[in-house]
Amino acid sequence: MAQDKDLKTPNVPPLRFTGFTGDWKKTTLGEIGKTFNGLTGKNSNDFGQGSPYITYKSIFDNSKVDISRVEYVTITDNERIKSAQNVVRLGDIFFTTSSETPTEVGMTSVLLDGIEDCYLNSFCFGYRLSNKEETLPEYFRFYLRASVIRNKLSILAQGSTRFNISKNEVMRMGINLPNSSEQEKIAALLSCIDERITTQNKIIEKLESLIKGIAHKVAGMGKPNIRMSECLECTSSTLQESDVSEVGTYPVYGANGIVGYLNGYNTSDEAIYIIKDGSGVGSVSYVKGKCSATGTLNILTAKQDYSLQFLYYILKVFSFVPYKTGMAIPHIYFKDYGKAHIFCPSYSEQLKYAKFLSTIDDKLLVEQNILINLSLQKQYLLLQMFI
Repeated sequence: MAQDKDLKTPNVPPLRFTGFTGDWKKTTLGEIGKTFNGLTGKNSNDFGQGSPYITYKSIFDNSKVDISRVEYVTITDNERIKSAQNVVRLGDIFFTTSSETPTEVGMTSVLLDGIEDCYLNSFCFGYRLSNKEETLPEYFRFYLRASVIRNKLSILAQGSTRFNISKNEVMRMGINLPNSSEQEKIAALLSCIDERITTQNKIIEKLESLIKGIAHKVAGMGKPNIRMSECLECTSSTLQESDVSEVGTYPVYGANGIVGYLNGYNTSDEAIYIIKDGSGVGSVSYVKGKCSATGTLNILTAKQDYSLQFLYYILKVFSFVPYKTGMAIPHIYFKDYGKAHIFCPSYSEQLKYAKFLSTIDDKLLVEQNILINLSLQKQYLLLQMFI
């Protein structure tokens, strides 16, 4: 029994590089660094010119500060003489102090690119590591975004309609650190994955731009010669999100990501789905294979001698803006936009363009799946490599 009492659970993560042994060090952010404030005493007239400052949104959006997204603020000579405003330094870490939900409070970003005479917005606070040889900013870029830390920061959030976080409480928060060599290994691996994700996003953006550019060119090749309602038929359905785990479920993509799902086993072999109200109004999806639609959707099928896939690409670049109604919640109705004239070549030409664009779309799908797998790999590592 005495021997059992001497046993303890190692303070190490589930996944670790080979060659590293020993427990991780328990400490707090306050013991290894100090905080500083963002801009103070500024009004609206001070912004728009002058010295660069790092915005709230650039910190919220990315774990690494994108210095191309800075905005500008006037810093007076008197402020410089008195050091009244804190200048950021390479390796500084920034925390957002408020958000609409507790899970989004305390988002962090690290300055890993040099920038001269730069400042921090007033809705965040800065954090500077005392010894950057023992505690690497590159490591904290990923550690502070890992779920183990995000969960701790969410617990510290206070508020009701708007949630805030105290930097004093953040500094008291317990953390676990490996030695600098292990920090470097972890940061290097995750940086490589992040760089690959960035490259993959650029590949996807280029393919999407190519598809859109070709579709725009095809749509403008001739004078609009037919009303949309003459080549498409429309039905509607109501979106539900309760059956998303069913086999045969397809995501419907809107302006802000997935906004609903298609599921079931009826309707035609292919259909175009257009979101007809809400934030994703006008978003167009094409699904090949039988499935039923649930949602505030228009379900479009092609009439005889018209290629639905060709019409899908035309609708992808069609502007629904003139046909939107409603103030708080925008709507579009087929009875309105169906009257719009579009260019439609012969059926054989429709098939030719549809086949060409679908080939690029197939390539796009492959690249999107690669991105999904990279993102899942990163999520797994963020979950397994930190404590």
